[in-house]
Amino acid sequence: MSEFKFCPQCRTELAPIVMEEAGGPKERMRCPACGWTHWNNPTPVLAAIVEYHGQVLLARNAAWTRRMFALITGFMEAGETPEEGIQREIQEETSLHTESLDLVGVYDFKRMNQVIITWHAVCDGNIRLSPELIEYKLYDLPDLRCWQAGTGYALADWLRSRGHQPVFMDAA
Repeated sequence: MSEFKFCPQCRTELAPIVMEEAGGPKERMRCPACGWTHWNNPTPVLAAIVEYHGQVLLARNAAWTRRMFALITGFMEAGETPEEGIQREIQEETSLHTESLDLVGVYDFKRMNQVIITWHAVCDGNIRLSPELIEYKLYDLPDLRCWQAGTGYALADWLRSRGHQPVFMDAA
C-alpha cells in the first residue's frame, strides 16, 4: 500500500488508521503518535509521442528485461512546468530538440499510482540515446501497436486523432 513504514517526523511505525475526511471515512497510513499522514497521492509522469521526420520514435529502457518499446517518459523537476519537463526529458533521453508540443491527454496508471500527462512532440536533430535507453525504433503510423496501459491508451487516442484506427497488442 505504501513505501512509508515509519513516520518521517517521529520515527513511529505507521498504521492503517481510518479518519473522517471531506469525502467520508478514509483509511490511510498514519502515525499513531504524532498524527502525520502519508497521503500516497499519485505521482505525475510526463510522456511524449515523439514524431521524428514523419515517424514515431519508441524506445526501450535499459532496465527492461523484455524487448518492448514505449514512449519517452520521465518525472518533472521542481520549478519546471509540465511542458518544460517533457521537453527536457526528450532532450535528455534522445538528444532531440522539440519544435512543437501539443497536449494529447491525461491518463491514469493506477498500478503504478501515477497520472500520465502525454504530449505529441514534433522533434528534430540527431538521435543519441541516454544510457537510460538501450535502443529505439521508428514507426510509420499504420505500423504502431498500442499496449493496454496508460501511455498505450494515449498513443491510441493520438492515432485516432490522425485518422488511424489503433491496433492493440495482445496482453502478455
